[in-house]
Amino acid sequence: MAERELSQGSGSVVKSIVIIPDLQIPYHDMRALNAMWEFVEKFRPTTLACVGDEIDSPQVSRWTKALAGEYEPTLQKHLDITHGVMLNFRQAIGKGEFHVMRSNHGDRIENYVKRYAPGLSSLTALRIDALLRYEEIGVTYHRKPYELAPGWLLMHGDEGRLYATPGATALGLARKSGRSVVCGHTHRAGLIHWTEGTPGHTRTRWGLEVGHGMHTGKAGYLRLAGDWQQAMGVLTVDGGTVIPELVPVVNGRIYYGGRRYA
Repeated sequence: MAERELSQGSGSVVKSIVIIPDLQIPYHDMRALNAMWEFVEKFRPTTLACVGDEIDSPQVSRWTKALAGEYEPTLQKHLDITHGVMLNFRQAIGKGEFHVMRSNHGDRIENYVKRYAPGLSSLTALRIDALLRYEEIGVTYHRKPYELAPGWLLMHGDEGRLYATPGATALGLARKSGRSVVCGHTHRAGLIHWTEGTPGHTRTRWGLEVGHGMHTGKAGYLRLAGDWQQAMGVLTVDGGTVIPELVPVVNGRIYYGGRRYA
């Protein structure tokens, strides 16, 4: 029998990335948000990322066109609330990087302007990142998939086919892109993987979907509960090695590393 090799742990510092889900403000869940803020502030990751849909923008949705919802004078209020939420995350992470991915709900205002007021579409002040004052608070907004960690892309989740199985939408994007993917959009929480190669020479791609941070009771369009779960994600990065974790939010609380948050 071969002797077991023992090595002394070096206690090396590794990087950590926390990924927050679709919040869909103003349909957000304050208990879940408080837990996420506390987690980020105390865990203090190297990097914070959001998969998009931080704001819902129902006023400019195609579903409310020519209906009463289009004329609700609340869009600026929702933008201000969203800015405040993201500012709290910015303050919680301190000097770490903060990245936000474009999304279908984030695109709504710009698409509305292009469709119904094209003469204004060149105004940078009407871009969603400008309206949310991201540059002012040190948030980097991405309009294309962003390499969040070695071999990992941050995407929203609407870039390809949607699957009912939690994690499968992200994995589908991973198989198309050739890199592991963390995304939102489906509001489902799931972590699955796919391995290919020959014995001893394999590679694995991961698909991580980080759920949502909504209070579903605020979403009047829901008639029955969807197959949705509140969650967030953590990536631990050690050089070229990335360890993904799905972190559920249960009853407004986060349990991680033997600690409870909020």
